[in-house]
Amino acid sequence: MATPNSKMKTPKMRTPMSRYRRRPAPYLNNSFKSPVRTPAAPLPPKDQASLAQEVEMLRMKEAGLKEQVERLQQEGYDEADLPECTRMLHRYNEMKDVGQMLLGRLATLEGVTMREMYQRFGLDLED
Repeated sequence: MATPNSKMKTPKMRTPMSRYRRRPAPYLNNSFKSPVRTPAAPLPPKDQASLAQEVEMLRMKEAGLKEQVERLQQEGYDEADLPECTRMLHRYNEMKDVGQMLLGRLATLEGVTMREMYQRFGLDLED
């Protein structure tokens, strides 16, 4: 009878895969290459002439954008309306997605293509 302090050998359990000799995968012998990229080397410094030219191009672009904003304001557009327009656009897109899903299910049930469903309901494929 074994005592609690005596060392008993536990039988080695055999699994279905234990009969196969395990060999290390060949790719484990290579050095580890992290998927994280290191930052690129800093760009060489630009000369004063190219920096001045870039600043001038940005100033011209800014002036053009300011002109566009002024023209839109003269046409009656207001920046304060933008959040409401964005909300309405999101709502429209959600409703359009629901319509697309319904057309898709109908097409599946009837065994026809979406193109045929669009034609049946008088919809433009670009809608």
